[in-house]
Amino acid sequence: MSKESDLRSLKIVLAVYLVVFLMKLGVYFVTGVYALFAEALHTLSDIFITGFLIIALIWSRKAADADHMYGHGRAQNAAALVAATLFISFTSFKLYEEAIPRIYTHHEAVYANLELAMGVLGLSMVIAAAPLVLMFMRKKTHGAAAKAQLMELVNDELGLLAAMVGTFFIMEGEYIADPIAAIVVATIIAVNAANLFRENFSLLMGGHPGKDYLQDIEHLALSVEGVISIHELRVEYLGPDSVHVDLHIVVKRGIPVEEADEISEKVCLLVEKFTESHYCVVHLDTLDTDGERKKS
Repeated sequence: MSKESDLRSLKIVLAVYLVVFLMKLGVYFVTGVYALFAEALHTLSDIFITGFLIIALIWSRKAADADHMYGHGRAQNAAALVAATLFISFTSFKLYEEAIPRIYTHHEAVYANLELAMGVLGLSMVIAAAPLVLMFMRKKTHGAAAKAQLMELVNDELGLLAAMVGTFFIMEGEYIADPIAAIVVATIIAVNAANLFRENFSLLMGGHPGKDYLQDIEHLALSVEGVISIHELRVEYLGPDSVHVDLHIVVKRGIPVEEADEISEKVCLLVEKFTESHYCVVHLDTLDTDGERKKS
């Protein structure tokens, strides 16, 4: 998917999140169900993440320059890191701070129009489920980005389910279910923040896509005729969809320079096609007849 399509999709998602947030917040003021307020803040955290990603995606389209020689792709990871640390963590903390005391004062709570609360939560679950259904229909649940999106959608559904169960028990007169449901939602937000921080911090520190990904690159390089072996393969993320690949290939000593360059070029083209990135550096090493490896 192109960055233009990504940007358009994020804007649509942001608009939907805004509508759902206002709907949840408005119904909270009408019903008094604190779990709905917690869910509204859950949606607000999604709004902040999406907003940060939109800004970062626009920024990441800037070309490489003298200060950022590999482009600005990591701007999206930096934005997600800011969202996790400055907003989501604060949101979950404030929800805990408000919800825990309500456990001891739940009998003082006043509720109204609980059917409206159930209706809004049910509608929100349907809205959140729509992307899940589309992902499974299109069978786009295997990539790293798709898995992250899938997990976020599942977490949204779990939070809504907790709020709905809490509202059901409120209708049955069990008012303590309201702060408990809010604590569950706060925990989901906190877990999301921790995962978001861990994943993006790792990428900013030069993380790679995993051992299977490295093995695939190794197999591609070895499939090129003339490549005897490879070593010192290094891959790091430059952004969510871009990587930098650096590797050494070993070729037979004494072959013409033009032939060695052609082998190197073939390896680089295969790697760039596989990674969909243009940051690939191939170093040539040679192998003597006695099997000793020497760098060119």
